[in-house]
Amino acid sequence: MAIFEHGEAKLYYEVHGEGFPVLLIAPGGMRSSIPFWYNTPWNPIEQLSPHYQVIAMDQRNAGKSTGPISGCDGWQLFARDQVALLDHLGVDRFHVAGMCIGGPYIMGLIDAVPERVASGVIFQTIGLSDNRQAFLDLFDGWAEELKPAHPDVSADDWAKFRNAMFGGEFLFNVSEDFVRGCATPLLVFMGNDIYHPQESSRRLAELAPNVEFIEQWKEAPHMGPAMASMEAFLTRHT
Repeated sequence: MAIFEHGEAKLYYEVHGEGFPVLLIAPGGMRSSIPFWYNTPWNPIEQLSPHYQVIAMDQRNAGKSTGPISGCDGWQLFARDQVALLDHLGVDRFHVAGMCIGGPYIMGLIDAVPERVASGVIFQTIGLSDNRQAFLDLFDGWAEELKPAHPDVSADDWAKFRNAMFGGEFLFNVSEDFVRGCATPLLVFMGNDIYHPQESSRRLAELAPNVEFIEQWKEAPHMGPAMASMEAFLTRHT
């Protein structure tokens, strides 16, 4: 458990286990932070740390991580944080596994450093499917909690940041054309609610050229086989 200072940001992270590195991107939307893993159907820290070096982190301004806010912020800022943390830890090649907002974060890492991402495991990605207002509302709730600590950030800057995060199409930060050209091996677990539309998971699996797709994984009869499939997927790409 440690704090990595990246520019003016302070990023909280934990490293569990040893072996080939796996970066974890937690669910929780803009509040993406390590404790959310302990309330999900699958806790990768517990499952993967006996065999891998598991690197879990709180995204900036979530959990125990902090950082400045400006109207120039967006998906690429978070990708830079993630890459900087890996550089700090001396990690070159890595797997990345993420849930919820972790879907676009993973695709953003593949866009930023494709040669370093060995594979991506995406659990119920967020995505656009007649649900934009739901994400704007989530952003606004998160922002209201942060505003007292950032009194110098203008309403215009908050609005620009909000639009940069959730004004885009498909997965918000990458296009369908980008996914069509993505050679990185992906394992996609389907979502099925307003924030994690089934349509987004299916479309991601249809477009990606090197993908495995699992529809059922949350319920007890399916959990064991699904997690075994994930372990086999990581082994093949390590």
